[in-house]
Amino acid sequence: MTPQRALRGRHLRPGRIAASAVVLLVLAACGPADRPIEASRLEALPPGATKVTPTDDIYPPVLHSTEWMEPEPMAGPINTAGAEDSPFVTPDGATMYFFFTPDAAAAPEDQLSDGVTGIWVSHLVAGSWDEPQRVVTAAEGVESLDGCPFVDDGIMWFCSARAGGFRPIDIYLSHLVDGEWSVGETAGATLNRDYDVGELHLAASGQELYFHSPRPGGAGDFDIWVTRLVEGTWVEPVAVTAVNTDGREGWPYLSPDGSELWFTRIHEGAPAIFRSLLSAGEWSEPELVVSRFAGEPTLDAAGNLYFVHHFVVDGRIIEADIYVARRR
Repeated sequence: MTPQRALRGRHLRPGRIAASAVVLLVLAACGPADRPIEASRLEALPPGATKVTPTDDIYPPVLHSTEWMEPEPMAGPINTAGAEDSPFVTPDGATMYFFFTPDAAAAPEDQLSDGVTGIWVSHLVAGSWDEPQRVVTAAEGVESLDGCPFVDDGIMWFCSARAGGFRPIDIYLSHLVDGEWSVGETAGATLNRDYDVGELHLAASGQELYFHSPRPGGAGDFDIWVTRLVEGTWVEPVAVTAVNTDGREGWPYLSPDGSELWFTRIHEGAPAIFRSLLSAGEWSEPELVVSRFAGEPTLDAAGNLYFVHHFVVDGRIIEADIYVARRR
């Protein structure tokens, strides 16, 4: 397996039709009695799982900018010997949402039934990250496999494989009510079926939605698109041509002031993080910021950069951690 193929892994992604179809078959066969008993993340790790450290890392992330300090794994209990992926940090830097699965090589149907794979959240308390807790967005007796969270103003946008969607993996919304996340509701036919929205980021204004998709009309493979909310309707998406190539661009992040578009692209055979700047209404030629199995960037208001780093051996993802590069 090449490093580029390793990018795809077995993590939950909108558009991964074949794997998701298997998940839906399992969903159809499961009833309330089949709902797994939740375990801790550490209890769910496969036998013999060993935590990879930076000193053991064959392909450590490479920083290409002087604006940040060298990347390092996040301190505290967020990272384990399993796979932590798809990070999202709130602008105040006090809350981290991420996807977790105990075994990066596990099939989706196994992730569905392990009782721990899904979205987790940790809070910064008195300068330290607390023990992550699982975020459950499915009603009792309903099976789902959730991932790729984005949170803004008490609303979580996320992708989920569950029965009744427009696609094998759709975008859903959940609302934070009295400290609990509500049952996920579909983002609707327009975004899911018509626009084929993948992993996304909503502008601070709430009027622009950046996302990746293999929809027709792009430059090739996954491209980054933007749709705008006009009189309550998301209008036809427009490709962000300044950053798209015939390769794969995806996993967008937009800075709070809307001046920076971050995304993941293949660079020298492995995922890497790029940034484009907005000037006079146009996006600039993207610059490489972090390379070598680094992706899905997210920032806090202080400009600290968080991302997922995959540990790869013989072309296979064996683990993933959330890293941070502090702003100088």
